[in-house]
Amino acid sequence: MKRIALFIMTNLAVVVVLGIVANLLGVNRYLTPNGLDLKALMGFALIMGFGGAIISLLISKPVAKWSSGVRVINQAQNADEAWIVETVRKFAEKAGIGMPEVGIFEGAPNAFATGAFKNSALVAVSTGLLQGMTREEVEAVIGHEVAHIANGDMVTMTLIQGVMNTFVVFLSRVIGYAIDSFLRKGDDRSSGPGIGYFITTIVLDILLGFVAAIIVAWFSRQREFRADAGAAQLMGRRQPMVNALARLGGMTPGELPKSMAAMGIAGGIGKLFSTHPPIEERIAALQNAQP
Repeated sequence: MKRIALFIMTNLAVVVVLGIVANLLGVNRYLTPNGLDLKALMGFALIMGFGGAIISLLISKPVAKWSSGVRVINQAQNADEAWIVETVRKFAEKAGIGMPEVGIFEGAPNAFATGAFKNSALVAVSTGLLQGMTREEVEAVIGHEVAHIANGDMVTMTLIQGVMNTFVVFLSRVIGYAIDSFLRKGDDRSSGPGIGYFITTIVLDILLGFVAAIIVAWFSRQREFRADAGAAQLMGRRQPMVNALARLGGMTPGELPKSMAAMGIAGGIGKLFSTHPPIEERIAALQNAQP
C-alpha cells in the first residue's frame, strides 16, 4: 500500500510541477483564436514528455530506497555484507564506473540498479535472493546490475520514455484539434476548443500511451540481453549467469517499486508490455553468444 501511495503522490507532484513550469514559460498557450500554435505545442509536449521522465530519473534512487526499504551498507555488519560490497566494488572497477551505493532489502528474490548517473548509482539485492542462490549465482546477478549501470541503461530508458511521451502529448492534441475543427465547422471558435477536442485528446493520450509503452518495453527487453552478456563478460564466463537465470526461473520474484518493476505478464499481448524477456530466451541468447 505504501508503494502505491508513493507512486501516485510522486506522479501527481511531477504533473503539478510541470504544469507550473509550462505556465511560467507560456508554452501551455498553444490554443489561440487563430488556430493551433504548433511551436508552442511542441514546447509544451517537450516539457511534459521529457520533464516527467527526467524528474523520475533524478529522484529514482531516493524513491527506490524508501519504497523498497533498502538498507544501505555503509559499514558491513557481517561477512556476507562485506562480500556483497566487495563484489560490487570489483565489478564497478572492471566496468570503469564509480563505486555504487550497495543496499539490501527484505523480500522475495530480486535485485535492481538505479540512479541518474553512472558514478553515483545504487545496487540493491533482496534477502530472498541471497538466501535462495549460491554465491556464484548472486555474483552473476550483481554483475548484471552493474552492467546496467555501465551501459547507461537508466539514462537511455529515460530518453526513450521522454521521446515517446512527447509524441503522445503532441499527436493527441494535434489530432484532437483537427477532429474538433471538423465537428465544429462554421461555429464560433473564439470561446476555445469544444468537447470534441477534450474527449479526443483524453482517448488518444490513453491509446497512444499504450503504443508508447509497447515500444519502451521492447527497448527494455533488449537492454536485459545486453546486461546478461555484460555480467558474463565481467565474470569472464557465461555459465554463472546461465545458472542464475535458471534458478530465477524456478522462483517467484519479489515485487519492486512501480517505477522499476517489470510487468512480467506471461502469454498473449502481455509479452508486448513485459520489460524483461522470458528466462528461456535470455538463457538461449547467452548460450548462443559468440565466446
